[in-house]
Amino acid sequence: MTHVFDFHTLDVFTETRFGGNPLAVVLAADGLNTRQMQTIAREFNLSETVFVLKPTRPDAAFRIRIFTPEVEMPFAGHPTVGTACLLAELGLAPQGDDVRFVLEENVGPVPVRVRREAGRAPYGELTTAVLPVRGTAPLPSNAVIAAMLGLQETDIGTVAAVSCGVPYLLVPLQTPERLAGIELNLAIWREHLHGAWAHHLYVTAQGYEGEVRARMFAPGSGVVEDPATGSAAVALAGRLALESSLVDGTVRAVIHQGLEMGRPSVLLIEADRIAGAVTAVRVGGHSVAVLAGTLRV
Repeated sequence: MTHVFDFHTLDVFTETRFGGNPLAVVLAADGLNTRQMQTIAREFNLSETVFVLKPTRPDAAFRIRIFTPEVEMPFAGHPTVGTACLLAELGLAPQGDDVRFVLEENVGPVPVRVRREAGRAPYGELTTAVLPVRGTAPLPSNAVIAAMLGLQETDIGTVAAVSCGVPYLLVPLQTPERLAGIELNLAIWREHLHGAWAHHLYVTAQGYEGEVRARMFAPGSGVVEDPATGSAAVALAGRLALESSLVDGTVRAVIHQGLEMGRPSVLLIEADRIAGAVTAVRVGGHSVAVLAGTLRV
């Protein structure tokens, strides 16, 4: 027997169609099992596909499950932001120009906020369910990381492993120009990062106008490169906050990602510190609708 599900696609962390990070969202997906969800995600073949389900928590508006073409994720940024914007636009979430609700994810409850302004794509923001955590395992040397990325050892700054729900190896470069020259060596990645706590790579550099430039590589999740990665952005926000000398206040940055892929994306990150401790981490951006259709299973 064939079952029909409505789906939508969006481009997230952009206001321009065919920019940002594409996302597929399957609505009212409670009738699908895990194997079917993974198969559908492989069929869409986007970096992530979201399945919207009834919540199991009384404080959540919806439960969402997030799949790459290869694995289910505990949490991800552009799926959360894009799904929140879509649910608000479809009238399925609380309505208004500035609304807040909770999405239940495998990592826990994720508070989201959607702001709408006439003439613009909706702006979505998430607050992580997990505060930043540093990895404790030894990291590959800068020489190994440079070889993995096709760069010189002198290009690499101080590397760290941080998670706000998904662990990332955060690799700062000395100059933004070197980002374009990255060629990921999968053999070296498999030797040194496959199976590691932080096996996704978020490579960043400070731009010349105050922005952060970034590229993200996640071969372990079936994503060779991602044009906009909210879970990596909050890991970076977490690191910035952990290393900040700010006692009370908010650390902010604007990230430009996806330029090398021809899908420019803009992510806004924030992290709050109170009495010297990190108390909240957020990432936000716009989402624009692209496709709507039906899926037959």
